[in-house]
Amino acid sequence: MRLVFSHPLFSIMGFYATLKSFSLAQKHFSKTHSNNGIGNAFRHSLWTCLITMYCSKISSPQKALDYSKKMTDLHEQLFPNQPLETKMDLHNNQVGMNLFKELLPGIHRQFFETSFFVEKLKQKTKTAKILEKVDDDFGDELVYLKD
Repeated sequence: MRLVFSHPLFSIMGFYATLKSFSLAQKHFSKTHSNNGIGNAFRHSLWTCLITMYCSKISSPQKALDYSKKMTDLHEQLFPNQPLETKMDLHNNQVGMNLFKELLPGIHRQFFETSFFVEKLKQKTKTAKILEKVDDDFGDELVYLKD
């Protein structure tokens, strides 16, 4: 609750980003977005991109990134998973934040659009890696769990 009250506008933006990322994941990856598949990797990374994008429209990109990290980390604490699932979610969240930072120098933050992230992340799903151990490190690649 402290996160919501300390940043009420960011919280509204974060809630909207949550709904939007879920909707887009359902559209593009209807079979795998709600399990530990590629669609889940897409949804988590898109979620952090959208939180950061929406929040950066009303504040600085750095504050938006900080809030996005706090919100998505808090989600993992409030809804704990098995260690490998948590690693996957946190990793994919970071991939989304990294994508935002990668695109930021070339696009004024007021002109960011959801489609920029959707297309880039759909491309990343084609090279996504299977996470098998908690200490696996796949850099900036999306990761998912084997069925």
